[in-house]
Amino acid sequence: MNGSPARDERAQRHMDGIVDTPHRDGGRATPPGAAPARPKRGASMADVARLAGVSAQTVSRVSNGYPGVTETTRQQVLAAMRKLGYRPNSAARALKRGEFRTIGVILFTLSTTGNVRTLEAIAASAAREGYAVTLLPVAVPTQDEVRGAFTRLGELAVDAVIVIMEVHLLDAATVSLPPSTQVVVADSDAGDRYSVVDTDQAGGTRAAVRHLLDLGHRTVWHLAGPEESFAAQRRADAWRATLEEAGREVPEAVRGDWSAESGYRAGLRIAEEPGCTAVFAANDQMALGLLRALHEKGRAVPDDVSVIGFDDIPEAGSFMPPLTTVHQDFAEVGRLCVQGVLRQIRGESAERGTTLVPTRLVVRRSTAPPPTG
Repeated sequence: MNGSPARDERAQRHMDGIVDTPHRDGGRATPPGAAPARPKRGASMADVARLAGVSAQTVSRVSNGYPGVTETTRQQVLAAMRKLGYRPNSAARALKRGEFRTIGVILFTLSTTGNVRTLEAIAASAAREGYAVTLLPVAVPTQDEVRGAFTRLGELAVDAVIVIMEVHLLDAATVSLPPSTQVVVADSDAGDRYSVVDTDQAGGTRAAVRHLLDLGHRTVWHLAGPEESFAAQRRADAWRATLEEAGREVPEAVRGDWSAESGYRAGLRIAEEPGCTAVFAANDQMALGLLRALHEKGRAVPDDVSVIGFDDIPEAGSFMPPLTTVHQDFAEVGRLCVQGVLRQIRGESAERGTTLVPTRLVVRRSTAPPPTG
């Protein structure tokens, strides 16, 4: 060999199958054929029991949240768990108990305020009950996609499912969910076939339109949401019915897509209507765009045109002017959805039909009597 004796020795050792690779602890690599070092075993339930001075059964009761353990003992067990770094095997516990303490949520979009706030409320309510949430967005609102989502959630081991179904399916008149499924549907027209939780869309709309009529406006224009939305449909139907019951003219609705930009585009059209003195927008985001369009066209709010929204988003009070709107109790919707699936998980009878969460009108400075003359 043409090199130093040390280099020639290393080369020969490499050919013999001995590799001198330093370890992090300064030692040498395990020679070929030798058994690898056994990884350090994590703390077991028995280890926790010995350190806490209790039985393994007591440790099990504490880790599973069962009653019948004194607070002093529970604190001793928890302290031992923390000291040893013990983590209960949730998968094994779930298999043993037949309960995964996880709720699946299926929804079609996270781009709307209603869906995001409903999901947030569901997650918060589930956490208070000791449940986690597994979210599964569905790309296309079709019957096959919904069935596929249920199949995937079954593989992910969830105890029940909440479906936030705010739009019509593209390939079916009504939704058909897998039989024998523990499920609650939010924001839908699923009717009496399933447990449904929804906001009182119609009641909130009637309160908004009547508020404008009571102020003296001859009629109320409507900036509607997208046609495929259940909520938009119910709000539009209630707007029309309220005007008809009052014997007022029903203007042609102008549609948006829930976004502020669509509200702005629709607002440019509405601003050109000289007889328009009041507008009910189907959500606060579109109302925001409408306010901008009216301002740009020189139509003062509320001196020339009154505007009402729907949702009562946290920013509604900071609009210019502060927005009169219909408040939705998303926290209560989420709580009722979670309570509904928990009743089914516990084997209690499921209440079919729709539970409506009340709304309330929040009057701010965007509404006023119409201009005189």
